[in-house]
Amino acid sequence: MSKLTRTGFMLLLLSLFASPAANSNNSVVRKQTIPDSRGQSGTLQKMIVKNGTVTMELDLDRLSGDGSLVAKVVQLRFDVAANSFFSVLVFNDLLRGPEQGSMALVPQYSIELPSALMASINQLAVEKLPSAERFDLAVRDAKTGFTFFNIEGHQYYYDAQGQLLSIQGGRLLISKEFANSLGRPADAGLAVGKISVGAAMRPGSGNRLL
Repeated sequence: MSKLTRTGFMLLLLSLFASPAANSNNSVVRKQTIPDSRGQSGTLQKMIVKNGTVTMELDLDRLSGDGSLVAKVVQLRFDVAANSFFSVLVFNDLLRGPEQGSMALVPQYSIELPSALMASINQLAVEKLPSAERFDLAVRDAKTGFTFFNIEGHQYYYDAQGQLLSIQGGRLLISKEFANSLGRPADAGLAVGKISVGAAMRPGSGNRLL
């Protein structure tokens, strides 16, 4: 087989097996790997949360387990504490996914909540869990590590021009730990609300050309 023929054959194989993520313009991601630098060149950036807000909508009737047919939904709003280490990777202005880290939450106002949650209201954090975990994100007590809610169904959006990150569509599920503390272990995994995040980002260290 001639050199030219072999080269053409290899190019054909590369085109057939190229990762679709490398060619996608969709900024909605869950978990993606960084493109192979041999296939693309560009700028890889680590973007860190500068400030932001987190909104939780909780159904207190489902959370308390009183069996009421009428939902009692309350909204909790938090500021993201300064210097929270929650980062995402951006390659050529396209979001590739979050890194392990957390956003410390500062409540904007107080609402009557179950005692265990109320006791931790000033030390809650949204945490990005290791990739081996079942869930991607969780709401935890930052000091004790106690998990109140696991988060599922969310999507990440990134605006490269404004350097803005948003996380939308997250469902709050009662964790096994929280269900046990409420005396209702069967309610582990029960959806009791929603969560959304909006954050301004800043470049972190380690940005590099590939």
